[in-house]
Amino acid sequence: MLRGIRNATSNWFGKAIMTIVMGVLIVSFGIWGIGDIFRGFGKSTLAKIGKTEISIEQFRQLYTDRLQQISRQIGRPLAPDQARAFGIDRQVLQQVIAETTLDESARKLGLEVSTDEVMKSITSDPNFKGANGAFDPVRFAQLIRQFNFSEQRYIAEQKRNTLRRQLVGSISGELEPSKTAVAVLNQFQNEQRTVEFVKLGAAQAGTIDTPTPEALASFYDAHKVQFRAPEYRKIAFVAITPDDLAKWTTVSDEDAKKVYEERKDTFTTPEKRDVSQMVFPNAEQAAAARARLTSGLSFDDLAKERNLKPSDVDLGLVAKSAIIDSKVADAAFALKPGDVSEPIQGTFGTVLVKVGKIEPGSQASYESVAANLKKEIALERARKSVKDLHDKMEDERGGGATVTEAAEKLKLPVITIEAVDRSGRAPDGKPVTSIPPGLDLVSQAFASDVGVDNETISYNGGYVSFDVLGVTPSRERTLDEVKDQVEARWRADQITNKLRAKATEMVEKLNKGGKLADEASAAGVKVETAEKFKRDATVANLPAGAVASAFRTAKDAAGQSEGASVTEWVVFRVTDVTEPTLDFASDDAKKLKASVERGVAEELVGQYVIKMENEIGVTINQPAVAQITGANN
Repeated sequence: MLRGIRNATSNWFGKAIMTIVMGVLIVSFGIWGIGDIFRGFGKSTLAKIGKTEISIEQFRQLYTDRLQQISRQIGRPLAPDQARAFGIDRQVLQQVIAETTLDESARKLGLEVSTDEVMKSITSDPNFKGANGAFDPVRFAQLIRQFNFSEQRYIAEQKRNTLRRQLVGSISGELEPSKTAVAVLNQFQNEQRTVEFVKLGAAQAGTIDTPTPEALASFYDAHKVQFRAPEYRKIAFVAITPDDLAKWTTVSDEDAKKVYEERKDTFTTPEKRDVSQMVFPNAEQAAAARARLTSGLSFDDLAKERNLKPSDVDLGLVAKSAIIDSKVADAAFALKPGDVSEPIQGTFGTVLVKVGKIEPGSQASYESVAANLKKEIALERARKSVKDLHDKMEDERGGGATVTEAAEKLKLPVITIEAVDRSGRAPDGKPVTSIPPGLDLVSQAFASDVGVDNETISYNGGYVSFDVLGVTPSRERTLDEVKDQVEARWRADQITNKLRAKATEMVEKLNKGGKLADEASAAGVKVETAEKFKRDATVANLPAGAVASAFRTAKDAAGQSEGASVTEWVVFRVTDVTEPTLDFASDDAKKLKASVERGVAEELVGQYVIKMENEIGVTINQPAVAQITGANN
């Protein structure tokens, strides 16, 4: 699995996926090897942890939500085989079982948390605060809806998370990692290497003769699986989501103008003023200062006399609502540009206010906001219609109608995909663009078959219904069909073999005292240098494989690595190794220490979870897992 993850993360796409995966997983523990008991399941049970059962539909929802979340973040659909290659199926299952085990443990210990406590946590969460810094119910609803949470489900999940955190905190406790552990981590993370290197390409491989028919046929026979035509599915689907319904919702000017009048204040840009203020101990000193200001002393000079910094005086260009003291705000917005106020008895003392430039406020006209306003109204109406339409759709399907027939009766648009493979591509090799971003339709279709009544997919605050209309089995293409592809692969293979052999020869010479400059000159390539990079660095012109190889190679020794493509090879020499120093009192050392603490804490919690799983019993319906994740296809 570790090798698979390393291979999967060797390009930008893989790194993006794994970054997101590791960011969204709350807890992930190694549970394999425990509870491999596949018995005693009801038709709808995916796993049983102690007395708690996880339904097939629960896991399907969680897995689908996770794939959609990752797909939204990377801006492209994540195919089932890609998800499995990154281990997302195993990680989600591990997370569900580990979290449920913690829930069972919390129940056994009698731990509880009140709804009021959870609501306080939610309302203080910065993610749910509006522009005014206060909890925004609309923003809260929008954000949790993006991740397919209802308010009740989100609160229930936060209750469970709070109890898990309490339990995890009591298990990990106060940890003090050794200085040796911190130093080892520092060495691993901060050691730097400098290399000189050359890149060998197709030109260095020499002439590649045209393959004979026999050689091409032999290569094809040895690599047939690479040229197979994949299995394709024909799919019809209907999306019942607020966004989709809004496209077909017409909003009249009369309705839009009514909302515009109701919300007119929100379309106003307030007047702003450049305000300066000075606070005095009493009204007498403020009056005396004002007399000097009106006699010609500048506000800035008076501030300097009083040893005030510009930040103590200048409030900036602000709206009236941004000034905390209402008396100061009223006075500032009653002055003319350049005027100084009379002494104001404010909340924090006696204040003089001066106004500089004024930016007048403005009111957006109905015409300027009409288009966006109509979209908002249409979307809100659509949200209210989603559940009703979904129920009607299910009634029609329950009566024996296909998705297409039900959609036609309800006057909903149907999208038909003539052929799509597991990776979301059409027979021409291009991605199918009619599938909305983040919709896990392909994996669901490949887990189904023609004539199967499929569960709806939760998506974007709504639902997607689909039917598999046809299956085109995978087949072996003939050599004539893929001759150009076979010849290109054969040529690339020949280049790779020649470059590997040449690189091996160069490394042997370098390790016997040869100079890279001489070898580069003979090969017709230039010597490049990469200086002081760490093992996790992205280095310009130096492929990731070569970076990793450099940290497995001793100082002054040479090494080689595959390049950015199969027709590129890198030969390098490590010219310098910089050992990192560590001041245990520094901020960097504290961060490293915290990292070690987290690692040890996760290990302790992982051991606790495994112990509890063995005590309470864990059973997994592996065929159901495979069916949901597409592993049985």
